[in-house]
Amino acid sequence: MISPMTDTPPAAPHATPRMKPWIAQIRAYIPGRSAGADGRELIKLSANENPLGCSPLATDVLQQSRATALYPDPDSGALRERLGQIHGIDPALIVCGTGSGELLNCAVQAFAGRDDTGTGNSGPDEIIFSRYAFSLYPLLAHKVGAKAVLAPDSDYAASVDALLDAVTPRTRVMLLDNPNNPTGTYLPHAEVERLHAGLPGDVLLVLDQAYAEYLPGEDAARALMMAAQHQNVLVTRTFSKIFGLAGERIGWATGAPGLIDALNRLRGPFNVSASGQVAALAALGDQAFLDRSRQHNSLERDRFATAIATLGNRGIRALPSEANFLLVLFDGELDAATALDGLAHKGYAVRHLPGQGLANGLRITVGKREDMEAIAAAITEMADSANPPA
Repeated sequence: MISPMTDTPPAAPHATPRMKPWIAQIRAYIPGRSAGADGRELIKLSANENPLGCSPLATDVLQQSRATALYPDPDSGALRERLGQIHGIDPALIVCGTGSGELLNCAVQAFAGRDDTGTGNSGPDEIIFSRYAFSLYPLLAHKVGAKAVLAPDSDYAASVDALLDAVTPRTRVMLLDNPNNPTGTYLPHAEVERLHAGLPGDVLLVLDQAYAEYLPGEDAARALMMAAQHQNVLVTRTFSKIFGLAGERIGWATGAPGLIDALNRLRGPFNVSASGQVAALAALGDQAFLDRSRQHNSLERDRFATAIATLGNRGIRALPSEANFLLVLFDGELDAATALDGLAHKGYAVRHLPGQGLANGLRITVGKREDMEAIAAAITEMADSANPPA
């Protein structure tokens, strides 16, 4: 008897797997660097991590964790329950992910792609975000074969009118990071409501709130209320920023039942590690650490912004920020690339983002007081050298 394998046609000479063309458009995400060009380790202020670390309670439970041989709770049940208690949300309307990045990816994958009309009118769906939005967003669009649409900004901030003007019949998802990364700018809640009111009901509005805990008053909670009130609003949060658990990769999202069902269909099984779940639970119980982190950030961010404001006559300014970083723009004799190298020479890694059209800017994480003072002094020194007195 002849084996079926005998009748298999031979492969074409030199045949190789072919990447989908929309995947070939992707440029891999580049994280903030922590070393100089010579390999020297730098003080890392390029990734918006909490300079105070994480809660001592989280550190304690991570050191005591012994569950590495067992699979974690696949649904992060205890963490979802606690998040629900804190924010007044039904835990069934919360989903946890490997950072908020996984959940953003699931949201885009569930609602956008090449063509979902069923009419044969093939072509890419459209995903809209502001010109200076999170650099992950174009990657999410390209992964599903959708078209990334960048709406014009208003002095580096998102513009509601421009975002709404960009909507077409092919629009499926709008992504809004608020506060924005990398600019730090913030749309007041009334503007977010105006944005939502102008969207068609079949367009998903994703409010990416990675920096929500740095916002004053009840601003962050208002987005969660929108997610509870509307069928097309999804809010994502993370434990990577103010909670200081970036290494554990924990995020969560909330929205209408249909949205949460879609994310649960797509997220990875056992996606949040056992250590991540217990660390996040402990971090949620340490309000004192959150208050200390928020106060430190507000104070040092304002002090640094004040120092940079003295350089306005040199073409250097910092954009207003509601996050844990500032985007400093260099539009005078001292350019951003030169400042980047100068700060590296002083021992600091900050973020230069020419790939996002920000060749004139450096995103600088708010660090410890002595580091922010040293960076401000270094920029002032470089500005003086580039602008010698007549």
